Amino acid sequence: MHVLITGANRGIGAGLAKAYRAEGAEVTVTARDAPGLVRLDVTDPMSVRVLADKLGDRALDLLICNAGVYLDKGHSLDDGFAPELWASTFAVNVTGVFLTVQALLPNLARAKAPKIAIIASQMGSSTRNTGGSYIYRASKAAAINLGRNLATDLKPRGIAVGIYHPGWVRTDMGGDGAEIGTEASVSGLVARIAVLDPNSTGAFETWDGRAHAF
Repeated sequence: MHVLITGANRGIGAGLAKAYRAEGAEVTVTARDAPGLVRLDVTDPMSVRVLADKLGDRALDLLICNAGVYLDKGHSLDDGFAPELWASTFAVNVTGVFLTVQALLPNLARAKAPKIAIIASQMGSSTRNTGGSYIYRASKAAAINLGRNLATDLKPRGIAVGIYHPGWVRTDMGGDGAEIGTEASVSGLVARIAVLDPNSTGAFETWDGRAHAF
């Protein structure tokens, strides 16, 4: 089994890489700039293309789109949320997902039962209107929508797409006050991805197996 994970130099991504390696999978670990890892800047089409060229005709069983940023945490509605933060956030959280999927479709097509996992957030759900974090929320809403539409288009090709809320996790992004540790999130995500198939493609689920409203 060949797994490729974006943004896997720390946090949930690094945890997923460790978990899949423990299962005996071959894991391609990518990050924008981390020594010893495969370089991938998901915002740069050339970087994505270089990665695809490196993979060549190798089959890819599972693509986990984990790279993400949360640049507007704690911003004020009165003077925060600068325009450049919108562009930077969407470039990683939305466009980056699409570019990576698009470039690696030939590799996914070579696998027997290929899967794509998009790490989104319940903060992108239309039911979680608690205010604030407008840029992050909007980007994750777009990522959920992207995943849903990819699921529709890729189902005839036999590629299943799952969209997941990893929980509020104690990472650099989630903060020390988050609800769960990385290990719990990773364990749940691995279990969810394991049962993903064409029948459940397009589902938006939490790390612990609950269906989430869009």
